[in-house]
Amino acid sequence: MMLAIESRDLVIKKMVYLYMTTYATTNPSLAQMCTNTLQKDCSHDDPMVRGLALRSLCSLNLPEMVEYIREPLRRSLVDQHAYVRKTGVIGILKLVHLEPAADVGVFKDQLYEMLRDPDPMVVTNCIAVLNELMLASGGMAVNRPIMLHLLNRLGDFTEFGLGEVLGLLARYTPADNDEIFSIMNLLDPVLRTSNSGSVLATIKCFLHLTKNMPQLQPQIYGRIKPPLLTLIAGGIPELVYCLLKHVDFLVSTSPGSFDDEYRQFYVRYNDPSHVKYMKCQILAKLANTNNALDIISELSEYVSDIDGRLGKLAIKSIGEVACTSRCCASPVAETVVEKLVELCSLDVGHVSAAAAATLRDVLRKHPNQRDVVAPVLCGCLKFIEDGDGKAAIIWMLGEVGEVVVEAPYVLEKTIANYDEHPSPVKLALLHASMKLFFKRPGEMQRILGNLITLATNDVADQDLHDRALYYYRLLQTGPENAERVINATATTIDISKDFAE
Repeated sequence: MMLAIESRDLVIKKMVYLYMTTYATTNPSLAQMCTNTLQKDCSHDDPMVRGLALRSLCSLNLPEMVEYIREPLRRSLVDQHAYVRKTGVIGILKLVHLEPAADVGVFKDQLYEMLRDPDPMVVTNCIAVLNELMLASGGMAVNRPIMLHLLNRLGDFTEFGLGEVLGLLARYTPADNDEIFSIMNLLDPVLRTSNSGSVLATIKCFLHLTKNMPQLQPQIYGRIKPPLLTLIAGGIPELVYCLLKHVDFLVSTSPGSFDDEYRQFYVRYNDPSHVKYMKCQILAKLANTNNALDIISELSEYVSDIDGRLGKLAIKSIGEVACTSRCCASPVAETVVEKLVELCSLDVGHVSAAAAATLRDVLRKHPNQRDVVAPVLCGCLKFIEDGDGKAAIIWMLGEVGEVVVEAPYVLEKTIANYDEHPSPVKLALLHASMKLFFKRPGEMQRILGNLITLATNDVADQDLHDRALYYYRLLQTGPENAERVINATATTIDISKDFAE
């Protein structure tokens, strides 16, 4: 192989260079014998040979070669051919990796000058190398002349180069509003490209430039929305998921910006599971008084999907629609409660359990819907087997038990099988029984006493044991004090005075 390096055939020479760089570390002394040949090839008439020789010389990964690399590197940075120059720029980084203590101050200055190189690949490599060399200080220094020069050449860069330039812009702070508008005008054509990385980097720059200009935010979101939706509609599943995550963030930071395009986030039959889950989460955040009923209807279609996780996520999203601040003051909450009550009555394990858990959360937000919820609770408890779903039903019985005639007797039957229930159900029983005791004391006194006895003797669950003991001691202080604590709301107890004292 050492003899073959003298070949004049470019393909053979390339293969020999590859062999040498791959196996140089296994025989360093033999690899050093090719130094003279590589240095000679760095001055070859053919720019391809010069570039390949320099790349191989820097890639031998031998610290002993550092002294032989500097001079070819210095010549390569002023070479007439762009391929040699861009190879030399990357060679500087390889030199630093071989000798971290090497003084590359002269090279840094030259790299800054090469940002004006006519070849865009050379400029791209300069940015990447400078960012790596100055990583400890946050990357290469950026000023207005450099930034404007790079932005005026955006059309020349490849997709990778666009990413590097836009990464610099995300760290640049313009001097005034006029400069901000000029930069955004230069960036606008990038939003029409088909490369998702460039589009997302441009969106990041737009948001960075206007972070102190809230009056412009609606216009910015209106401008970035079409390219995002176009990429989502035609991308591969992995890309679509990434874009949906970005949309989820944008919707969270600017509620209402994507509301009018909610149909674009409907689940398709051929979407992979992870994309379906992401769309479900986004749909709940797009709901407002105008489109909430359409979104609820669409989410309801996913409940019966063969994918149980999608069904549960759709039910959770339906509940979130009722709890969002943009819908909670409208008739939407009543529609959601009616839909969840209907789902609770379905004899499908995961659906009824998820609907019960979601209904509990909605009832916390909208306690005025208790009359709609109360009639179905006892019936649901008979066929829901899931622990979380059963605990949710029991919790709601404690909240609305005064209007459910058979509530104490349903709790009594459940307590009779105390040992068969998981911890969440036992805790819910304790909470519901305590709540219902103050609403219907005559019927609940004996039931509550039996439950507290069982729970205080249950040493398998320390939380349950401590909660039961706490309720027992609280009741010993008097029913009035216990009721004031158990039925307290956020505005009932004011502890600020106690802390002040």
